[in-house]
Amino acid sequence: MARETLVDSRQEILRTAARLFQQRGYDATSMNDVAAALKLSKGGLYHHFQSKDEILFEIMNHAMEITQERVLNPVRAIADPAERLRALIRLHIEVVLSPRDREITVMLHENHPLPPALRKRINTRKKEYVHFVESLMAEVQKDAVKQPQRAGKTSGAVSPRAAAFALLGMVNWIYQWYKPEGDLQTHNLVPQFTELIFGGILA
Repeated sequence: MARETLVDSRQEILRTAARLFQQRGYDATSMNDVAAALKLSKGGLYHHFQSKDEILFEIMNHAMEITQERVLNPVRAIADPAERLRALIRLHIEVVLSPRDREITVMLHENHPLPPALRKRINTRKKEYVHFVESLMAEVQKDAVKQPQRAGKTSGAVSPRAAAFALLGMVNWIYQWYKPEGDLQTHNLVPQFTELIFGGILA
């Protein structure tokens, strides 16, 4: 009981489960594995969460909260659409590469095991983010038509929706190939991805 009272309840369980899901995969990690990693009894774990699905849902929901707090909230305060998009690219990359936010990579990689009802709730939040990025792309394109010297030709050949999916696909895939010791680090990934969007997709 002494150890169980020291466990920082749900948050410590979620952090540990996120680490295990990231390292081993959701299917290969059991509730016993999570309990053992925390030095908890299985009963102690079930006191906080009724199932592995519930743990996964809470991890993904927390990932969306992180995205809200560290990406959406800061960029909403930026008036200029182009600067708002540049900030979104930078902040989203930073969140995906944050070593302390394993929830993000779990959310990106482990969506399929969730039961339909829980998956629908997470997907609703994801769609809201996609719609935000899509609207922002449309604003940038519209603004560039008025001021073409600021953002290239912006011929409009790429739809805001396609541009949004292209950006999110690129950034969300980083965790699959990124290596901390590699040549591509956050400080040079951000300007390169920004150039890919403004000089390529939106050009």
